[in-house]
Amino acid sequence: MRSKTLVGTLSVNLRGFGFVTVDDGGTDIFVAAENLGGAFNGDTVKVRITDNFRGRREGHVTEIVEHANRIIVGTLTHLGRKVAVEPDDKRINRMIVLPNQKFLPNTKVVVKVTSWEPLRGKVTEIIGKTDGVGVEVRGILRSHGVEENFPPEVQAEASRIETEPTVAEMNRRVDRRNLPVVTIDGEDAKDLDDGVFAEVRDGGFFLGVYIADVSFYVRPKTFLDGEAFERGTSIYPVDRVVPMLPVELSNGVCSLNAGVNRLAMACEMILDASGNVTTYEIFPTVIRVFKRLSYTQVNKFLDGDGELADCADNLNALKQIHALRKKIRDGRGSIDFDLPEMKILLDAQGRPIEITKRVQTVAESIIEECMLLANETVARHTVTKKIPSLYRVHELPSPDKVQTLNQLLAHFSLHVSKASEPRDFQKILAQVKGRPAEKVITGYTLRTMQQARYAAENLGHFGIAAKFYTHFTSPIRRYPDLIVHRMLRASFESPEKIPALAKRLDEAAKHSSERERRAIDIERETLDLKAVEFMSRYVGKTFDGVIESVTNFGFFVELANGVDGLVRAASINDDYYAFVEREFALIGQATGRSFHVGDGVRVKLISANTKLRQLTFELVDYDLIAEVCR
Repeated sequence: MRSKTLVGTLSVNLRGFGFVTVDDGGTDIFVAAENLGGAFNGDTVKVRITDNFRGRREGHVTEIVEHANRIIVGTLTHLGRKVAVEPDDKRINRMIVLPNQKFLPNTKVVVKVTSWEPLRGKVTEIIGKTDGVGVEVRGILRSHGVEENFPPEVQAEASRIETEPTVAEMNRRVDRRNLPVVTIDGEDAKDLDDGVFAEVRDGGFFLGVYIADVSFYVRPKTFLDGEAFERGTSIYPVDRVVPMLPVELSNGVCSLNAGVNRLAMACEMILDASGNVTTYEIFPTVIRVFKRLSYTQVNKFLDGDGELADCADNLNALKQIHALRKKIRDGRGSIDFDLPEMKILLDAQGRPIEITKRVQTVAESIIEECMLLANETVARHTVTKKIPSLYRVHELPSPDKVQTLNQLLAHFSLHVSKASEPRDFQKILAQVKGRPAEKVITGYTLRTMQQARYAAENLGHFGIAAKFYTHFTSPIRRYPDLIVHRMLRASFESPEKIPALAKRLDEAAKHSSERERRAIDIERETLDLKAVEFMSRYVGKTFDGVIESVTNFGFFVELANGVDGLVRAASINDDYYAFVEREFALIGQATGRSFHVGDGVRVKLISANTKLRQLTFELVDYDLIAEVCR
């Protein structure tokens, strides 16, 4: 067979080998560690296919077209008599020599690569001692190219913005300061994007959703807008917030703080007795938040606590709207992936002291329903009025992924029948609700879905079963929401500006989607880091867990607190275990003993590697293995 050369993106595994993803419709190309040709994770490379066996393509890198990142974070070390940096990213398995660099022990630094062959670099920032407070998290941020501080010109613009709206601007707007609008957020929230007010009216409901009018303060072609575009989103690592906008805006004049005048964009809706929107208005307004409420306070009120008597009518109407809107979404087939999130509590030194599971409360669900409805209403408005805008889109899952999901579901006597509508998946999740297999199946179903993204075209949102959907409700922390506000503002004030603003929509959609994925990666990496740090005190202890995934080198076990770790196949010494992909299992060749996704196992923690952010378990008490999830 004649060899073929293709161009693609390289993804390197921690074990040294990699895969090149190419846009030719075929499978990813496997590249052994010895055939990477000096390429790093994320590089664009030319790869020559050398073998194609049973659909698996193999090859080796012939040329590095473009290196993904010249900025590398690591720890200073020695390479012979030279000073070098050992990269934190273990997918980069080469030391970077630092000419003329003084050695500083146990020091984490940022390095700019100055030469690839030979591999040389220059220290651009000393982050701090490796055991310093917050140093590891800052290292993760820098490795993704994230700076916490704003450039001087951005900070200067922010400092010049007035701290209160002017009387002239408030007079130009519809005044809603007479409404007892409330914000409902977590206790520690400081950037308050959204306020709500609801009341029973004429056999139905009035619902007002009031969103911080960031677009009034952040104008196109300013330093503030350029930096907000570059950041794309606020980032929430485990121990801090990296805001999209300076605090003068995010916590100050844009934040809907109680008792002060604030500019907002209103989406006011009239709902009938069934919860359907019959009429709506979208317009700039000025509000004065009556009270800042927390989820905890609202949940207590809903449980019968009388503390919020002055907000009772509002909260009771919101509760009724929530129930009606949830019923409507359920009827459409909207999928609720009710997976509890892992939350790690830290002490003042940044050390993890507790891992808990954060489950969505009724108060959070009430606000979510209000925001979903406002987002749908605004999206429908921009489409109907032919206003160019950004949309939050979620497309149908690919047939290949659905087929893989069905292979797993078959082990639980389940099957996704059509997979062309969200209710097909909703039915599966309803069938496993409350069963031991619920979390495993829900997790696999979630991974079957396409990744939601931003687009300049309304393509609908499969997951929530919405024909029209956008992100309108969080402009303080998401750039796409700011764009949506900006397009609405132009439609109200200066329609002639719309064509010029619309030219950047495709670019903004692509860039914002990439920045969102970067934020998710950072947040996940910092959680993994602190989870491993927390579990390091339990090395040698025994735990019960559930197998969440199986690979050719072992299986991953999730514990009750949400952390997971690897049991290596080689460590199970009563047999030789082979990976049977279609069975989602490791199966012993002599004994026939199997380890399936969803099986309950008892394991001992044998190592907690903070550098790799990885836990390693060892199987114990073979006789106690229970198929608890079947």
